[in-house]
Amino acid sequence: MLAIDILRWPGMNQAFLFSFFLTLVLIGGIIVVGMRRPADRKATWGEAIFGATYVFAVMFIAFGVVPHQFIDHADKELGWRKDNLIFGPFDILKPQSFGGQFPFDVSYEAIRDIIVVVIHVFYFVIMGLIFAWWQKRGAAKTKEVATSSYGRPLARKA
Repeated sequence: MLAIDILRWPGMNQAFLFSFFLTLVLIGGIIVVGMRRPADRKATWGEAIFGATYVFAVMFIAFGVVPHQFIDHADKELGWRKDNLIFGPFDILKPQSFGGQFPFDVSYEAIRDIIVVVIHVFYFVIMGLIFAWWQKRGAAKTKEVATSSYGRPLARKA
């Protein structure tokens, strides 16, 4: 019988995956609270401190722990170092310094850094959307009034 431990595969890192999904769950918690809490209710001092600490923790995990865990995983387990160059399939990316056609060297470290930037952009976009949604929740939606061909509102005087 062949036993396969799925968490030992080279692409799997428990710390990275746990921190990534933990951040998504914590962001989901913000959405749940925002949907249940009345928008016109003023926050108490304690709620404000708790909310600020919660958001700080989410941002610390998203922008600090998750990228660090990926860099640690790529360096130690995947071996994506500066001296490890990418030649690509059929040596498409083989650099000229090694007798290929590609004009510059591409290392796995550069790919690792690009992935870390993508992780940061992913969380930056999610945080921006959540912050904008939180500020706009409960805002009164205005009714559109019919306008004339000159752009003036058509409103009858009562």
